[in-house]
Amino acid sequence: MRIGLISTPWLPVPPLAYGGSEAIVDRLARGLTKAGHDVLLAAPGDSTCPVRLIAPIPAAATDRMGESLVELPFLVRAYAAMSGVDLIHDHTLAGPLYRCRPPDIPVVTTNHGRFADGIIDIYQAVSRDVQVVAISELQASSAPGVRIARVIHHGLDVDEVPIGDGDGGYALFLGRMSPDKGPVEAIKAARRAGVPLLLAGKIRERLERRYFAERVEPLLGPDARYVGEVDVRERYRLLGAARALLNPIQWNEPFGLVMIEALACGTPVVATARGSAPELIEDGITGLLRDDEAGLASALHECAQLDRKDCRRVAEARFSTGRMVAEHVELYHDVLRGARSVSGAPARIPATGHGGVH
Repeated sequence: MRIGLISTPWLPVPPLAYGGSEAIVDRLARGLTKAGHDVLLAAPGDSTCPVRLIAPIPAAATDRMGESLVELPFLVRAYAAMSGVDLIHDHTLAGPLYRCRPPDIPVVTTNHGRFADGIIDIYQAVSRDVQVVAISELQASSAPGVRIARVIHHGLDVDEVPIGDGDGGYALFLGRMSPDKGPVEAIKAARRAGVPLLLAGKIRERLERRYFAERVEPLLGPDARYVGEVDVRERYRLLGAARALLNPIQWNEPFGLVMIEALACGTPVVATARGSAPELIEDGITGLLRDDEAGLASALHECAQLDRKDCRRVAEARFSTGRMVAEHVELYHDVLRGARSVSGAPARIPATGHGGVH
């Protein structure tokens, strides 16, 4: 197949540090190429993903994230270059609304965020003629009126992730500095447990800087240290040496890529039972799901009884790039054969199994 992938204009593919959806686009592009498909990628001009890139496109507009005057010209260029592909997979929000795209080329889109107020109206509209992919069953269930073509969990290159032994003795919080992610709750739970905590994550946007300065920084100390925003290599090193990933999310997060990264490192996840966490983490096997500070603190000691080999085994079986690519290829073939989801939510194009990549 000739597959056109459209990433966002905000970050390069792959991202240098923060950038979950851009990391997924990179893995999908490389995985599809490895499987023998011809991939054309629309991404910022400073992207290094080893596939054919549309040019000329400006470098990533990190400092103008969310601006329509950046996104819309990017999308016009992207769709103009896609006339020769068999199928387009768009990972932006606005792109599937674009009406001047090449005729007769089917479009698939993935929602990497919430089906929130306002946004759900967009997906209800585009799902009339665009196949919408959800990233978790939890996310799909929150999309009334949206025709969901398939639920496909994210994946990562598990074989390239080093396995750690947790010898650092600390718990790790890894995420952007936002009340949704729960860094304050992480500090309080770790301190209650008497377990040292390292915090790593993004502090770039105004609200993140303000939240960190007002709520997180006053709680830091010798037992709770912020180590900055880390790149992939350092992220895996920190995860592998941690006794647990402490992930006390305070919202219904639709996926949570950091949780499967921890499992790939052999590190159990201690998390609140919110969002997709119960879908991704097998309580008592690959992690411990708790509802409050006391439960999270206790779990930081109980997780020592979990087998780190089970975490890695589950990552290999459920969250590999190969599995993610295979499920996308199945969907693409169904779409090209003319399969369409029926009305309702979450209605799906029937899955054809989880076999190898075609």
